[in-house]
Amino acid sequence: MSGESGRPSWETYFMDITFLVAKRTTCLRRAVGAIIVKDKRVLATGYNGAPTGIEHCSEVGCLREQLNVASGKNHELCRGIHAEQNAIIQAALHGVSIKGATLFCTNLPCSICAKMIINAGISKIYHQSGYADAMSGEMLEAAGIEVIQL
Repeated sequence: MSGESGRPSWETYFMDITFLVAKRTTCLRRAVGAIIVKDKRVLATGYNGAPTGIEHCSEVGCLREQLNVASGKNHELCRGIHAEQNAIIQAALHGVSIKGATLFCTNLPCSICAKMIINAGISKIYHQSGYADAMSGEMLEAAGIEVIQL
């Protein structure tokens, strides 16, 4: 998706940044990145991994692998926090309103992230890959949040 000048579209530009953010992950199973954008400006970023100050899964191993937990199931059985959650928390931590903003993420958010996205006032989501959590899409649709797969 690039314009006549060869420059990437805004959507491609922000999605490219999202994949760069995902490279910071410490998750052993999936590299996920998220950025929150408003008025063509990045407000916050997040990637999946253990909370600040907690040992990373890359250091102590993956609890989900040890327990043989399937993707999209039992989200609470994980040391890590999701990229979308981290981006929302970073905005809150720094006092940045994300009401009406757009979320770019490498994967469709899970149902837990969907609930946070809805209550945070995010109005649109761009993602590249799906995620094995049917409730997420149902909730986002019911909340009127536009979801676009790039």
